[in-house]
Amino acid sequence: MKSIFYLAGFLIIINIVGFALMGIDKRRAQRSAFRIPEATLFAVAIIGGSLGSILGMRLFHHKTKHWYFKFGMPLILILQIAVVALLYFSPLEFKFM
Repeated sequence: MKSIFYLAGFLIIINIVGFALMGIDKRRAQRSAFRIPEATLFAVAIIGGSLGSILGMRLFHHKTKHWYFKFGMPLILILQIAVVALLYFSPLEFKFM
């Protein structure tokens, strides 16, 4: 039972990080400062921060003109939801810790 709390905690934190990185990168773009690499933004989304990254994109109006962000971030989220649904409804039993 503890493992679900650890997983939920991780997902909350990584989504906050994804959201914050979008805001930080937007501010750096406005100031012509050193930017956060796009690979880092996608890596955070892939490891579970896709919802926070999407919300950050929308709120900060950042990376919304790049097709690979506009379609890639929601695609990552859809794939993550599909994986969770498959694991949840699977007849196999998975135990964490």
